[in-house]
Order: sequence, then C-alpha cells, then structure tokens
Amino acid sequence: MYRRHLSQAPTFLPLSLRSALFLPRFSTSSFSNAENHKNVEQPTITKSTFIHPTAIIHPNAVIGQGVSIGPFCTVGSSAKLGNGCKLYSGSHIYGNTELGEHCVLMTGAVVGDDLPGRTVMGCNNIVGHYAVVGLRCQDLKYKPGDECFLDVGENNDIREQTSIHRSSKSSDRTVIGNNNLIMGSSHIAHDCKLGNNNIFANHTRLAGHVVVEDYTHTGGGVAVHQFCHIGSFSFIGGGSVVGQDVPKYMMVAGHGAEIRGLNLEGLRRNGFTSTEITSLRTTFRKIFMPVGKDVRGFEERLAEVEHDEKLANVPAVRYMVHSIRDSFEENRRGICKYRQWNSS
Repeated sequence: MYRRHLSQAPTFLPLSLRSALFLPRFSTSSFSNAENHKNVEQPTITKSTFIHPTAIIHPNAVIGQGVSIGPFCTVGSSAKLGNGCKLYSGSHIYGNTELGEHCVLMTGAVVGDDLPGRTVMGCNNIVGHYAVVGLRCQDLKYKPGDECFLDVGENNDIREQTSIHRSSKSSDRTVIGNNNLIMGSSHIAHDCKLGNNNIFANHTRLAGHVVVEDYTHTGGGVAVHQFCHIGSFSFIGGGSVVGQDVPKYMMVAGHGAEIRGLNLEGLRRNGFTSTEITSLRTTFRKIFMPVGKDVRGFEERLAEVEHDEKLANVPAVRYMVHSIRDSFEENRRGICKYRQWNSS
C-alpha cells in the first residue's frame, strides 16, 4: 500500500536522516527544487522503512512499506518503489520508473532514465551489480524526445553488468517476461520481446527486435542478429552467431549457426513425454534427413509431415512445423542453415 505524503518527517528518524532525504541530485533537473525542501512535502516513510542518511530521495518519490535504501543511492521524482524493495549502496532509480514489491538493486545498479516514456518492473526482480535496466537505446534512428518503454515481468534474475534498453519508438516496447535468468554482461537491445523461463548464459547479446519465446537456453558468448526469432525449448551453443530463426525444439551451434539436431536434453528436462520426443525425432528426420535418393524439396518434406496421419495429431509436431513455416513469412529471416544429412 502506497502513502504519498506526510506533513513532516517521522519523529523516529534522526535529524541528519531527515535532512539527507532532500539533498539535490547534482546536474539533474528533476532534483533542482529539492534544495528548497522546507517548502515541499516529504516522501512517504513508514516505521519499517530504512533510508541511509547519504541517500538522495526526491520528495515526490513514492516509497512503499518496508523499503530499505542504502548509502549513496538516488531515487528520482517520478519513481515508485513497491513494498519491501531493497536498494544496496550506490544504486539509482531515475525517470518515470516503477518497481513492484520486493525488488532488489545490487550495488551500482541503475534502473530507468530521465527520458519520455517509462520503465516498469514487476515483483521479486533482482538487478545485479552495475547492471543498467531501462536506459536509452543505441539505435541511431531514435529521436530525442520520443517516448520509449520497457516492461519487465516478475521473478527475473538480471545479473551483474547486464544492459537492457528501452524501445526505439513510442509505438513499440522492450518486453521481458517472467522467471528469466540473464547472466552477467549480457545485452538485451531495444524492442526485444522475451518470454518466460529462459536462461541466457554470460555475454549473450541480442540485437534489436529479437523475439525469444519460452524455455530457451543459450551458451556463453552467443550473438543474435536483429529481427531473429528464437523458438521455445531451443538451445544455442556457446559462441554461436545466429543470423536466422531458430525453430522450436532445435539445437543450433556455430559461428554461422547451423541446426545440429533436437534439444533432446532440454525436452526431457521440461517434461516432454517419450512419445512426444519420439514423434519429434521422426519429424526431424523426415524434414532434415531425407532417406537414400530422396530428392524432394524442403517444402514437399514439410507437407509430408503435415499430412502424416499419426504425426499430425501430435501437438508438439504441429508446433514445430508451424514454427518452421512462420520463419519463411514476409519480413522474417528464414531458419538457420542445416546440413543435408542422409539418414541411410
């Protein structure tokens, strides 16, 4: 529950702390009036809230119950902190930024930017040491003054030195779903759309407008070209450079990433039945591993699977074929290369 203002500082806080709450943030216009703190209302503080004397909190900030703000932190005028949030020393919240309940900012983390638009994070997110979330994008087409947006779901672990940027235009937004682990020094560029339960190993780099579905896993040092789609339950090997779409359930690897097979271990770990996995393996062979002197084209092999009475009744198979077909729609990049294996 938020309470926006009190008529005076709570009596349980020492004078040094009450004064420190209204120190100006240097060289930032949103704090320019904080010097006259005697003439403005003070931010919400509850008995269970702790704010270090050296922290700089704008009087218009909305602070939930049970919030802890450490030394040398900054909270801007349009910020909203949900109940139980914790800011470690030297972390900062700028611009129109909202944190859900029980979010944690580690030392040096920065969330939000003094730009038009907003950054919104759900509950139980962790922003690691010196990570930056919700800053201006690096797209040269971005026009100063345009609104830009970032929406982050719940239960995400964003590790140290990761960067996640806002959208490049007001008609789009960067979106991070729920329960994602984004390991250290990764980069999520403007207008990316990430689903749920993904694991991005260290130094995973997604260019602008990349779409990642659910339960994907990348190895370290992966780079993904802009506008690529990464299908659910897929795996990208460490050091890979992905320039085209990765269909659902696939495993790809290589500097120019190639389809190497199904992500069988990922499927097993995520509860796919033996029947589903067997059907997917049969489908993979029919599409990517023609038998003997089979010279039919790729489209014909896809059609065969779609008309196979047994395979077509397996939902996972239909999703896989649909994912492949979608990659060849207009404005899509096609699927990653695959070796013309022969199953004979």
